Amino acid sequence: MIKAKSKKYVIIGAGIHGLSTAWHLAKELESRNKGSGKDIIILEKSHVGAGATGVACGNIRNFYMTEEIHPLLRHSLDVWMTDPINLGFQQVGYISCGEANQADDFEKMYRSHNSIGYTSNLYVGKEAKQFLKTIWPDFKTDGIEVALDEKLSGYAGTQQVLRGLVEKCELHNIEISTGIEVTGYNIQNGEVNSVITNKGIIQCDMVIWGLGAWTPRHWELIGMPATIDCSYTDGSTILKDMWTYWRLREGEIYFETPYLTSEGKNPPILHIEKMNSPVFSEETGEKLDDYLYVYFKNANERMNKPGLQGGITPVKIGPSAVVDPYGHTNDLYQAEPEFADYFCAAMGATLSRFEGCRSHFRTRRNGGIGAFTPDNLPIIDWLSPNIYMIADSNHGFKMIGIGKLVARLLMGERVPDLEPFSFSRYTKGKTFSANNSHSPWV
Repeated sequence: MIKAKSKKYVIIGAGIHGLSTAWHLAKELESRNKGSGKDIIILEKSHVGAGATGVACGNIRNFYMTEEIHPLLRHSLDVWMTDPINLGFQQVGYISCGEANQADDFEKMYRSHNSIGYTSNLYVGKEAKQFLKTIWPDFKTDGIEVALDEKLSGYAGTQQVLRGLVEKCELHNIEISTGIEVTGYNIQNGEVNSVITNKGIIQCDMVIWGLGAWTPRHWELIGMPATIDCSYTDGSTILKDMWTYWRLREGEIYFETPYLTSEGKNPPILHIEKMNSPVFSEETGEKLDDYLYVYFKNANERMNKPGLQGGITPVKIGPSAVVDPYGHTNDLYQAEPEFADYFCAAMGATLSRFEGCRSHFRTRRNGGIGAFTPDNLPIIDWLSPNIYMIADSNHGFKMIGIGKLVARLLMGERVPDLEPFSFSRYTKGKTFSANNSHSPWV
C-alpha cells in the first residue's frame, strides 16, 4: 500500500534513471531550500531494477558516433566518481577497434571526447595493431586499422549500483514504493493532477518517467501518437513508428584461466566491429554472419565461477512486444543457440585464448528487450507542462548522470546538454541520422 496520498514529485520506475533523478532532485531541493526528499516518491510496479538496469552488462563508455551524446557521458562519469565504491564502478577503460571504413568516425569521436575532457587516445594503422598487441598479445589484428582507447570508462555491477542508489535515496528520505502499478493519469487542462495506481490515487504536482521498456505503454495512456513524421537536416521527412522494440543478446562464458592484460591487470572492455569480416563456426565451418561485432569483459556478477560477460548486436522485434514478464522470466526473449555460437566464435576470432570456448558457454535464462526511439537516441523532454520523460532508447545504464541534469532542469535551470534530445527535434528537422555501424546503440 502507498504510504503517501500526495507528493510533489512522482517518479515512475525504479531503474537507473528513476533512482538517480530522485537522489539528485532531493539534493537540489535541499541545497536550494526548496524542499527535501520527503517531497519525492518513486513508484515501481515490480521491484527495484526489474527492467533493463537489473540485467545490463554494465558497460560504461562514450563510444558513440553521435557527438551530442558525449557530454551526457561526461556528466555521468562525474556521478560514477562521486562514490565509485558504493556504485561499483571499476575504471578499467574501454577500447573500441574497427576497420578502415570506420577511421573517420573514430577520428571524430576522439576529437569530441577530448574537447569535453573525456580523455581518449586514437591509434591508426600499424600503431593500432601494436597498441592492441601490447594489451592482448594474442589479439588477431588482421583487418584492424583504428582503435580508440577511452581511459576514463569501465564497468559497474548492476546489483551493486542499485543497492548504492537505493541507499542514497533512503538517506534523503525518498519513499520507494514497490508493487505499485500506474494504470492511468488524471489530466485536466493538459496537466496531470494525480496518478492512478492499483493501490490508490496519488495527488502530485509533477510526474517524471524513468520507464525503460514500459515507456510505450504510458505513452499510450496519455494519448500520444503511435507514429511520427521525422524530419531530417537534408529536408526529407519519413513516417516512423514512435517506438521499436529490440531484443538484447548478452551472455557469459566460463573461463578458469584469469583473463588479464600482458601486465597482469584487469583488461579494458573490448569492443570490436569488423564490417568486412564474416564469422564462422569453429565446430562446423558454417558462416554465422557477414560481419563481426562483439564486446566482452570480466564478469563481476551473476557468475558462480570465473568467466566473462559480453554481447553482440540486438535483434529488431517491431513496434509492439510482450513486456511482462520481463527479461529472464519471459520465454519469448531467451537467447537462441545461434547467439552462443556467434558470440563464442567472435571472441575466438578476436583473441586466440578464446578459440574453442563454445563448450564453456554458460547456458542459463538470459535476455531482455528495450524500447528504441525513431532515431535510436534518447528523448529527454517535457511531454506536457508537468510530465517529464527520460526515454533512453536502451542507452541508459551508463548514463547515470542524466538524473543529475534533469534535477537541475526541474529547478528551473537551462541545461544545454539535454537540448539536442528534445522531442521537438523530429518536427524541427533535427532527427539524428543513422550511424556507420550494425548496432543501433552506436
